[in-house]
Amino acid sequence: MALPRKLKHLNLFNDGNVYTGVAKSCTLPALARKMEAYRGGGMSGPVKADLGMSDDGIQFEWKTGGLDLISLRQFGAVNASAVPLRFSGSFQQDDTGDISAVEIVVRGRHETIEMGEATPGEDTEHSITTTCSYYKLTVDNEVIIEIDLLNFIENVNGVDLLEKHRSAIGL
Repeated sequence: MALPRKLKHLNLFNDGNVYTGVAKSCTLPALARKMEAYRGGGMSGPVKADLGMSDDGIQFEWKTGGLDLISLRQFGAVNASAVPLRFSGSFQQDDTGDISAVEIVVRGRHETIEMGEATPGEDTEHSITTTCSYYKLTVDNEVIIEIDLLNFIENVNGVDLLEKHRSAIGL
């Protein structure tokens, strides 16, 4: 029997700025595909066709303590990849003690910055949602998934899922 790897520690970097002691939490991006059910003659049920990445896109949600001027200055960025963020997490398996280094790199721009409740003498935080055009998941220095929406790239476990499509359309 084995125990799962659990997040023990995290850090966040925003455009090279270290958020040690400032980052409170991160909601890592959901990876979703757009699927369409198809049921033709002679089929006893539908099979979903994969139409690519979900229309919901890739979103990274994170919270900081206090006033975060860095993200506020990035709001309204024109470039779809203007803000580079890097999550680094230390996951430990309690039955073996093994530690895995997990890194998620995204690039995008802030869709929302919620300033939170302002009460004197109480904790304050910003909640930020960054919509991403780029995503890369690395575990123990192995790239597991890399998605670059602007450059038509989807690599999963070392397989370029869009290579033949790029070739078919002359890219």
